[in-house]
Amino acid sequence: METTLNQVRSRTTVIISLLASLLAIMGLIAPAATAETMRERQWYLDRMQAESMWKVSTGKGITIAVLDGGVDASAPELRGKVLKGENFKEPGKDAREDPDGHGTAMAMLIAGNGRDGQGIKGVSPDARILPITVFGSTKESGTNSVPALAKAIHYAADSDAQIINMSLGFQDYMVKGGAGSQLRQAVGYAIKRGKLLLASTGNDGESGNYVSYPAAIDGVVGVAAVDQSLSRTKFSTSGPDVALAAPGQDIPIRCTNGKPGYCRSWGTSQATAIASGAAALIWAKHPKWNGNQVLRVMMETAGKPTEGKIPSRYIGYGTIRPRYNVLENKGSPGSADTNPLVPAQAGGPSSPSSSQSRSASASPQSGSSESEASEGGDDGASPLLWIVGAVVVVGGGLFLFLRRRSAS
Repeated sequence: METTLNQVRSRTTVIISLLASLLAIMGLIAPAATAETMRERQWYLDRMQAESMWKVSTGKGITIAVLDGGVDASAPELRGKVLKGENFKEPGKDAREDPDGHGTAMAMLIAGNGRDGQGIKGVSPDARILPITVFGSTKESGTNSVPALAKAIHYAADSDAQIINMSLGFQDYMVKGGAGSQLRQAVGYAIKRGKLLLASTGNDGESGNYVSYPAAIDGVVGVAAVDQSLSRTKFSTSGPDVALAAPGQDIPIRCTNGKPGYCRSWGTSQATAIASGAAALIWAKHPKWNGNQVLRVMMETAGKPTEGKIPSRYIGYGTIRPRYNVLENKGSPGSADTNPLVPAQAGGPSSPSSSQSRSASASPQSGSSESEASEGGDDGASPLLWIVGAVVVVGGGLFLFLRRRSAS
């Protein structure tokens, strides 16, 4: 009887193994060897040597203002991190709510707690988030967001936030006249207050390559996107408004627009959030510095283009490498009173020529280096699937979504 039972068990095991192999071949289940943890999907943390940096700095004491569609304070990765903030599109509504999820996704990339390995870990996991809403939740409230953005920058400048993250952008026709003047005045005011402002340069690299604001305003750090090889992604908009580059390809985020689970995404929005998190690590280590000094160190320690002029139209002064300061104390902060981008744009030693002013057309330029590693890069056109609670596909056009919504 015992022999018979053992034979049955053996045959059952063989059958189950065969079925599992068949299902794997058919694509109905994924082989266990291909499973990735969320932490493994955040490839850029390893490239930045985040674990080593966190032993020195975690962003504690630094507040990042996230100017977006709001930030969901109930998100597990952000609990206890999100301050009250302000809603400049729908007064009376809480900025700690996020109808489409974009602001929440960016805040997680900056300061997520990782949720015990199950969620997004931010570059600066002990930083705090100040949510400021500049996009409305309805079509009517979503129009004419440039004045709201100007008010939001003023508000952030007067707050305790040191860093202002703007994973968004507007085309030049939207910032003409009074609205554009208000935006430039707000940026200048924030810089005088010692803040560090970062903004997306856009995802139009293959379709128009339009100049984006506020990234193109003097003193704002325009952030481009690179992939895992540190090559500029083809979708990343190029031009003189690019100051730095950061990872923006195959970035896990919490899915937007109410979809469950986590999505693989791409965009200069993500690159901007990651750069803001990197700035927080440096600033937390040097709490007496101001935004100009943190920016100068980020520019000095960035991975430079291997060919062509500096700044490059594709990655600016280079790809962010915060570990060189956090772990090795490299980079000189210099003057607290001078934004290192402004004199360069006015014709300094390493400035673009007058034909490449920040408001100039950002059309591609041949012969320029796109990366510290190699030229070219992933075009970001085919986002892949992940299974984390749910299977979802994200297109990565988050920056374009915000711009189009603001123009609707």
